[in-house]
Amino acid sequence: METSPARPRMTTFERYLSLWVALCIGAGIALGAAAPGLFATIASAEVARVNLPVALLVWLMIVPMLLKIDFAALGQVRQHLRGVGVTLFINWAVKPFSMALLGTLFIGILFRPLLPADQVESYIAGLILLAAAPCTAMVFVWSNLCEGEPHYTLSQVALNDLIMVFAFAPLVGLLLGVASIAVPWSTLLLSVLLYIVVPVIVAQAVRRAMLRSGGQAALDRLLKRLAPLSLTALLATLVLLFGFQGEAILGQPFVIALLAVPILIQVYLNAGLAYWLSKKLGVAWCVAAPAALIGASNFFELAVAAAISLFGIGSGAALAIVVGVLVEVPVMLSVVAIVKRTRPWYEAG
Repeated sequence: METSPARPRMTTFERYLSLWVALCIGAGIALGAAAPGLFATIASAEVARVNLPVALLVWLMIVPMLLKIDFAALGQVRQHLRGVGVTLFINWAVKPFSMALLGTLFIGILFRPLLPADQVESYIAGLILLAAAPCTAMVFVWSNLCEGEPHYTLSQVALNDLIMVFAFAPLVGLLLGVASIAVPWSTLLLSVLLYIVVPVIVAQAVRRAMLRSGGQAALDRLLKRLAPLSLTALLATLVLLFGFQGEAILGQPFVIALLAVPILIQVYLNAGLAYWLSKKLGVAWCVAAPAALIGASNFFELAVAAAISLFGIGSGAALAIVVGVLVEVPVMLSVVAIVKRTRPWYEAG
């Protein structure tokens, strides 16, 4: 019989998250600028426009995290209906569309004269891809940092993963179409298959097998053994992504700053809206805090894999998502601090 999820103790990685991420970003940029030929060789290792090193790292990163997800937890959704409703509304009805609007407004109109003309549409596409997939892996970290309700977090992540299987491709296709960007449907559907459907199936099959053979204790032992692998893959992915874009980042700091503007607005807008709606609906703070974080964060692993498959490693879309990664971690840590400091206000009624 499976036990209810307990709030895990913070690991060294979680306590120093911003430091590890910053070191990997710096290492990636430095290596990309120092050895562009090496990263060009890695970038050329692809099949059907799918970069094999990135695909492998994404799998190693997300499958261990997907093992934590019990789709039976969907039955617990009714315990937190208002909190789940707020997050679903933000994730699927607000965030993708608001990012398409912000991207078009800032990148497509206001900043267009300041950006490379041939990359503007690609930048917007990257921002849309970033916003169309709600975060799954890092949500557990954010929720733990703000002492969120673990049952809510688990059930919300399980529900978002299930929705993503069916909604990601149509939603991206719709928004890219609205933005007048050609949608290579076969490549988009392949990305969904590779980075959502297959990992979910594999993770759930392994999870069920472990629970049948040794129960929750066996699954916990496997997760403990795989945790370093997932962490290593995450850090290696950051090095690789920033290595691919190292020259572009160092050569176009002004472009990076401009791309960060709609991303920053998007994160604070969605987090604030989720937090405010939760208060208005009488949602407990321990649910409202992770709701704000889940509503604002993105599944960058899927976004960057899809961007590379759709537009290429050196594309503006991939660069926009890398900027999203650069911005998101410190910004999300600031959101954690904000919701914790405003708890007395929230609970005052």
